[in-house]
Amino acid sequence: MTQTRDTVLVVDDSPETLGFLTEAMEAEGVTILVATSGRQALAIAGRVTPDVILMDAVMPEMNGFDACRSLKAMPALAHVPVIFMTGLSETEHIVRGLASGGVDYLTKPIDLDELKARIRVHLANARASLSAQTALDAAGRHLVALSPDGRRIVWATPQASRLIDDLGIADAIETAAANSDGRLEVIVPNASPFLLAPVGTAGPGERLYRLGRSEAGETDLLKTRFGITAREAEVLLWIGRGKTNKDIGEILGLSPRTVNKHLEQIYAKLGVENRASAALKAADALHGG
Repeated sequence: MTQTRDTVLVVDDSPETLGFLTEAMEAEGVTILVATSGRQALAIAGRVTPDVILMDAVMPEMNGFDACRSLKAMPALAHVPVIFMTGLSETEHIVRGLASGGVDYLTKPIDLDELKARIRVHLANARASLSAQTALDAAGRHLVALSPDGRRIVWATPQASRLIDDLGIADAIETAAANSDGRLEVIVPNASPFLLAPVGTAGPGERLYRLGRSEAGETDLLKTRFGITAREAEVLLWIGRGKTNKDIGEILGLSPRTVNKHLEQIYAKLGVENRASAALKAADALHGG
């Protein structure tokens, strides 16, 4: 199927199905891992990360839907596409499979050509998504990818992960309420709220957000970091956001002359000579530079 040897985990309690798929996939140069139950699939995937998982929906003890949810809750496996194989063609079962984290489904009996085509598509999508995540990780930004319903953290850049762990706000992120502008407000005990600002999509089924402090929290940080007044911190915040003196005056209800006076004090306290340098220092303080 590809020039590299892909690894596919097949999860099914039917020996006939396992034998049929193993023979067909190995003929395509694919490495096959086999599990006969959901629990066994979790154990195998925990040791060897497959490229794709083919998951039977109906199995004893742990069904495919529950197994898929458990797999997707494991950070190292969250990116692995799960394709359901099922004799259940009713809409409610299809929806249930997709809601549990599956990317696709095939109705039994399995058509091999269709199966191979879907594996190729989902492998490409998963690798593109993983490449995008790797690039974002290297960029050093506080970025978080959530599931479409916003109720599950799919992945986060190392910078965001450290911040989330330090503050203990993973649960707060997954229950955050959306503001009118689409931002999610994350309540932090005994501290200013954080905000998740929507950035776009990072891959199939992933909504990307930038994790940062609320406006009040950013102002407090600038005030503390640079030893400036609350009003100077507000002016510096808007300088960092690229606003002109006129814009800042309108936002804060100040005259341009007063904004200029604050700027003079800000430059002196930050040890800079111009607006661009002040904006750069603000950005470094706010984004972990």
